[in-house]
Amino acid sequence: MSEKRGAAFYVLAIFFALFVAFLYGPIVTIGILSFQGPSGGLTFPMNGVSTHWFFDLFEQQAVGDFWGSFSRSFMLGLMVMAVTVVVSVMAGLAFRRRFVGATWLFYLAVTSLIIPSILVSLGVGLMFDIAGITPNWFSSAFGAQLTWTLPFGLLIMFAVFNRFDKSYEEAARDLGATPWQTVRHVVLPIIGPSLIGVALFGFTLSYDEFARTLMTAGSRNTLPLEIFGMTTNVTTPVLYALGTLTTVFSFLIICAALGAVALTRRRKARGPSDAGKGMV
Repeated sequence: MSEKRGAAFYVLAIFFALFVAFLYGPIVTIGILSFQGPSGGLTFPMNGVSTHWFFDLFEQQAVGDFWGSFSRSFMLGLMVMAVTVVVSVMAGLAFRRRFVGATWLFYLAVTSLIIPSILVSLGVGLMFDIAGITPNWFSSAFGAQLTWTLPFGLLIMFAVFNRFDKSYEEAARDLGATPWQTVRHVVLPIIGPSLIGVALFGFTLSYDEFARTLMTAGSRNTLPLEIFGMTTNVTTPVLYALGTLTTVFSFLIICAALGAVALTRRRKARGPSDAGKGMV
């Protein structure tokens, strides 16, 4: 306890403090400015303190369609999340056994992570244009965002199954479980927390994705595109109120995912025998 800390400790502490300030400073600044008074502007110093702009956000705006873009981003996020989870699990199960072309298929799946996002957006948009299909948020934007979320889901599932103890599956088969019962009652409960993580990745990466949606959303904007468009037209703190609410919504999604992980682990630790009862 009496040991003195060296100079390196204080240097690293200052560096960490600067990192936290750089990471969360803009979020805090927007949150503070969103509480400007009714006659407040977009910069400091603040002209009064109120929740006026939060209430103004729920009224009809002269510029922007907040609720429409939010509903589209939310539905798109759910669609991307569902497909990402299902495909990632199926791919993780498939890659547990070697098959012809597995290596090349893996490289092909993760290639989209190193391709600039704007090029992916441009390419998908051109494909739809050549095919004579009108780009839209639920079709072309959906496909473009999957090129971003699926590689993350695949990498997580590969890491999970790389550490998976196959003796659990062997024990289930010894008890007479069918392959589907083994997956349902043994594999899925064990990897449940990881599936929630993949779902969280899929939703959050889709919810705030801008570049891959820019040229694929068509005439109806998602929330990131709408916010970007509003920055050139909205000159009141209502834009900051929108940013604060979307940030709070994102944190609520993360908290819900962490709560689901904790609940899954508690249920798994409560009684592994329950899974065996379902297979008998």
